[in-house]
Amino acid sequence: MEAKANAILETEKIGILMRKYAIPCVISLLVAALYNIVDQIFIANADYLGSYGNAANTVVFPLTVVALSIAVMIGDGCCAFVSISLGRDDKNAARNSIGSAVLLCIAGGLVLTALYLALQEPILTLFGGRVNEETFRHAKEYFFWITLGVPFYMFGQALNPIIRSDGSPKFAMASTLAGAAANIILDPIFIFAFRWGMMGAAAATALGQILTAALAVWYLFHMKAVRLKRSSFRPHGALVRQYLPLGICSFLSQISLVMAMAAIQNMTLKYSAVDPVFGQEQYTQIPMAVLGIVMKFFQIVISIAVGLAAGCIPVVGYNIGAGRRDRARALFTRLLAAEAVVGGAALLIVELLPRQLIGIFGAANESVYYTQYAVKCFRVYLCMMPLATVNKGTFIYLQSLGKAFASTAISLVREVVFGVGFALLLPLWFGLDGVLYSMPVSDVLTFVICVAVIAYTYRELNSNGAPKLCGA
Repeated sequence: MEAKANAILETEKIGILMRKYAIPCVISLLVAALYNIVDQIFIANADYLGSYGNAANTVVFPLTVVALSIAVMIGDGCCAFVSISLGRDDKNAARNSIGSAVLLCIAGGLVLTALYLALQEPILTLFGGRVNEETFRHAKEYFFWITLGVPFYMFGQALNPIIRSDGSPKFAMASTLAGAAANIILDPIFIFAFRWGMMGAAAATALGQILTAALAVWYLFHMKAVRLKRSSFRPHGALVRQYLPLGICSFLSQISLVMAMAAIQNMTLKYSAVDPVFGQEQYTQIPMAVLGIVMKFFQIVISIAVGLAAGCIPVVGYNIGAGRRDRARALFTRLLAAEAVVGGAALLIVELLPRQLIGIFGAANESVYYTQYAVKCFRVYLCMMPLATVNKGTFIYLQSLGKAFASTAISLVREVVFGVGFALLLPLWFGLDGVLYSMPVSDVLTFVICVAVIAYTYRELNSNGAPKLCGA
């Protein structure tokens, strides 16, 4: 009798499977997060940029997430469709979907770049760029050069999951690592040696993204499971309509973050202007700069949380399909425990070492208000990280059970209803501090919802029938 494919997912110890599948995913996401934080570290330590440059980086950051949201919608959707097609031994559908995804990503990148260049000032203003003239000048410079790299960034991010679907997760990880390494090497050269300022930081990032995109192009001509043909590189509208919906969850999870960041950054801009300290011209940019740093640290933690959960998806799906709900339940328990540990460790760092953290971002070159606000921001804004990581793990576990609608709905409630809502409301009563309170309040309320979802999921996994799929 022929051995069952991937039977190890049903027989290997759960802990071993978690390490095997989650660690590469965590590493890939952490490397991607480095792109967003490396620039900020070097900018902060350049005495001619400092908090003005950091504030500019914070303003531009959500706009890179918009590009990422489109890229992951194409890449994750195509990845899922390719996997399904290969499982059905339909290599023609697989290769044509990849070819059309490549064209779609290139077109999307060029269109977004054109829109960014045409609407630069209104877009930067929308995301709080007019903190003061110096910050706005830096933001325009950084945004222009980052925008030129958008097509390459989107291409590399979209092709990454597609490469994984072809059975090469290590190459996908290596291509991302190569780009991040180039960025780390070039940043100090461009910023400190050449003194290119924000242009140098953006150029280092763009060149790293170009390297990742170039490696992706090379892989397209050396694929293992799927060999592309010239005929693959056509629109193939019927296939696009099939795989794009599979990436909608990824798109919504990213774009909802942009909405939350826009609200938070605009409220920071508005209420820092009337703050007794930060209302002074020379200090107005500090809250925006610090908030960007804190959000980047949070992104690193969330990258670990997402990587842990996303790495478990194939294990959960296989065992549900095999009728081993006991193993899916055991994995859920381990995942929740791991998420709580990650959040707890991060909480200890921000509560005990906030001065050391902000010291990495040029605190020695700034006023005492910079450090004071950073300490407060780390300790208040991130005080519920254990709940945030458990929430994120729950969202993604629901996806692994096929509950895409439920997962997306809860995620949107967290980021849009709570994240945007409290960022707009709490400052009415608490001023600038209200912006900081919006994060922990949102995480607590989301956790209340997730507790009910977790309890329901356990009951389903304990029942005789299989869990209800597809948005139940």
